[in-house]
Amino acid sequence: MLPAMPGREYRLTLEGEIGDREGREFEGMTMTRGDGTTVLVGPVRDQAELHGLLQRVSDLGLTLLSARTIDEHE
Repeated sequence: MLPAMPGREYRLTLEGEIGDREGREFEGMTMTRGDGTTVLVGPVRDQAELHGLLQRVSDLGLTLLSARTIDEHE
C-alpha cells in the first residue's frame, strides 16, 4: 500500500469556459473563467480525491489542459 499523499493545493485548467452548473461539480474549488479556459483552484486531500476530480472532468466531457500543484510561493 502506498503512503498517503499530503494535502496540497491544485490548479486544474480546463478547455472552454464552463457554466455554473458544471462548476458546482467541483465544490470547494475556486473557479475562474476567461480567455476560453476555466481554472479551478483548491485543496486536494489525497490521491483518491485527485483521481475523483479528474474522473469528474472526464465524466462531464471536459478537456483537461493541465493539472499541477501550486507552490506556496505562487
